[in-house]
Amino acid sequence: MLKIQNVTYGYNAMHNVLENFSLSFEEPGIYGLLGKNGTGKSTLLYLVMGLLRPKQGEITFDGVNTQLRKPELLREMFIVPEEYNLPSIQLMDYVKVLKPFYPNFDEELMVNLLEMFDMKSLPNYPNINLGALSMGQKKKIYMCIALASRTKLLVMDEPTNGLDIPGKSQFRKVVAQGMRDDQIVIISTHQVRDVETLLDHVTIIEQNAVLLNEKMNMDEPVNLEELFIDALNRYGVSQS
Repeated sequence: MLKIQNVTYGYNAMHNVLENFSLSFEEPGIYGLLGKNGTGKSTLLYLVMGLLRPKQGEITFDGVNTQLRKPELLREMFIVPEEYNLPSIQLMDYVKVLKPFYPNFDEELMVNLLEMFDMKSLPNYPNINLGALSMGQKKKIYMCIALASRTKLLVMDEPTNGLDIPGKSQFRKVVAQGMRDDQIVIISTHQVRDVETLLDHVTIIEQNAVLLNEKMNMDEPVNLEELFIDALNRYGVSQS
């Protein structure tokens, strides 16, 4: 279980992005983390991973404080940030470097997911030069690596930005196919239509409030845009 308890964090002394903020993700599944710009979604993800340290409060995963960055915990956590660079080396060389840090890494799964993303059509596959790829291609590869790491916690920040229309459709299939049964996957996004058929659970935050934190009824179609606006209206939050 991922537990965020009374967390306060700010990038300067004058303003806190999050203040006395609490939230928990109690069971495996795919969680959508929604909120307006500036609400602190990306900041929260970096705090969860222990890449930022709260001024107050604590975040624990499986009972361990993520701020401590213990190796036994890090091997069970993976983040796909919104923007990143990959080194100018071949894919399989990159995997060789990464695998020792993730003992459950499944190379066969990675290859299957890459093929679901139609990456097999790239020249020199699988010896792809990562540094020569487009942003969308890098995102596809990195998401496949993230899922193949088989961690218990996987967080993704705006994963469909930079993907073309077929890529967004493939993304949903890749995540559904690649995730573990006991895995918590948190997807922070503004592109709600890209993920609304994928989510088991929706969490909507605004400043220091959790407006919605509910499991979805998979038997009924969900319009996340309407759900988001309704949550803002219910709490009297401006949509601007």
